[in-house]
Amino acid sequence: MVSDIEFNRLFWHSRRGMLELDVLLVPFLKEAFRDLPEDDQARYVKLLECEDQDMFSWFMQKGVPEDPDLARIVKIILDRVQPE
Repeated sequence: MVSDIEFNRLFWHSRRGMLELDVLLVPFLKEAFRDLPEDDQARYVKLLECEDQDMFSWFMQKGVPEDPDLARIVKIILDRVQPE
């Protein structure tokens, strides 16, 4: 379980300054993050350490992360906004 302080820190790290990322990451954090299993929460934290340009490419589906953990969390976020 993530503390309120840690959640607030994640909120500020989710605000990337690139609108395309902000509209994905901030709502995901607010609406879905706390319901994720701890492993997926850790994957989200790992995702926030990535470069904005890499994340942009992954979320625009122009590439896939080589790291399977990152690929999983990117898919979770994309599935949430683009349900099949």
